[in-house]
Amino acid sequence: MKKNLLSTILVSGIIIILAATVVILLIFMKNQPEPNRGILPMVTVEALEPDSSIWGQNFPNQYTTMLQTAQNEDGTLYGGSYLRNKLQVDPRLLTLFAGNAFSKEYNEDRGHEYALIDVNESLRISDKTPGTCYSCKSSDNPLLWQIMGAEAYDATPFAALGKEITHSIGCANCHEANTLKLVVTNPALDTAFKAQGLDWTTFTRQQMRSVVCANCHVEYYMAGDGKLLTLPWENGIKIEDIARYYTDINFKDWLHPDSGAAMIKMQHPDYELYTAGSTHYNAGVACADCHMPYTRDGSVKFSTHNIKSPLLNLAPTCGTCHTDVDYVAERVKIIQDSVFITMIKAEDAIVSAIDAIKKSAANANADLTLIEAARELHRQAQLRWDFIAAENSMGFHNPVEALRILADAIDLARQAESTALRAVK
Repeated sequence: MKKNLLSTILVSGIIIILAATVVILLIFMKNQPEPNRGILPMVTVEALEPDSSIWGQNFPNQYTTMLQTAQNEDGTLYGGSYLRNKLQVDPRLLTLFAGNAFSKEYNEDRGHEYALIDVNESLRISDKTPGTCYSCKSSDNPLLWQIMGAEAYDATPFAALGKEITHSIGCANCHEANTLKLVVTNPALDTAFKAQGLDWTTFTRQQMRSVVCANCHVEYYMAGDGKLLTLPWENGIKIEDIARYYTDINFKDWLHPDSGAAMIKMQHPDYELYTAGSTHYNAGVACADCHMPYTRDGSVKFSTHNIKSPLLNLAPTCGTCHTDVDYVAERVKIIQDSVFITMIKAEDAIVSAIDAIKKSAANANADLTLIEAARELHRQAQLRWDFIAAENSMGFHNPVEALRILADAIDLARQAESTALRAVK
């Protein structure tokens, strides 16, 4: 009996001690600060802070690799981040862009650190240039858009707005301060998503690792007298959707002096081509997976911000999924060679169409209805060719779509040529 009593007392004592210990631990844990994920920040970054060096105090690896874009002078077979005059490489462009500022200067795009320098030194800039042309060039933009509003920003003359812009592309173009959340900062992109019934704030992080690139790497135009930056996505993002949009609003960038056609100049539609059903996009691969691969600095893993062609560093880019990077390089070359050859054939066809329209239109007996039809065919052919030519992957972002579009461009150009020839009886 006494033995059972002692056992009961002992067990009860243990339970009381354990309970007291649990209570003490709970009280202690309650008074502790919330755990921090990662490294405590050195500084607090103000919302929309344009100076990336301030962000860099908290994220030195990302910042220092971003600065390396100023040193990228290695080219690939069909591009790269180095200064190259495309007009000298391909003289056909002088005919294709006759009457447009791109016939004055058309250089290869360089790294992000050169964005502001290159636009300020561009021969395409004049006293009539609107502030819109700064839209994809500076980390000052998100704050200026908030203060001024997109309409006032775009309507401000380029020279006047330039006094407020001193930083090249940087952290504030893609990230929310302190949280580093990926965000849409360009009002035109936000409006374009809304026009399609899409809410980018509901997108996954992996989706956003492509979407933030669309802050700049998209087709756009300047709408109205205020030159408001606008993405032609209302009907969709495929080339036929964009062409129909421009037709519906009767828009043109310039009138071609030789053919008389109302022309459209395409602007780096990388996001549209890639997301239009490409193999990699359908597999869930984001732009950053290939252009900003994960790397290490000691034990620290981070996404490099030295954004450049994956072909210049195959192991951490293509090698993440493909074991034989030599095979990958060979396949990329085959694809890009095919697109390039087809692109040049499209250029030849369009140049022939321009020549035919010019000659037929000069004939007093020409059928003006057929001349106008030929001009429309020229417009449609060239905007399709330019959709691929202005895109930065020589078709690799979506090879099947690129070749389909170029094939249509060739067909439309030959139709334009034959229609112009039939105009003269």
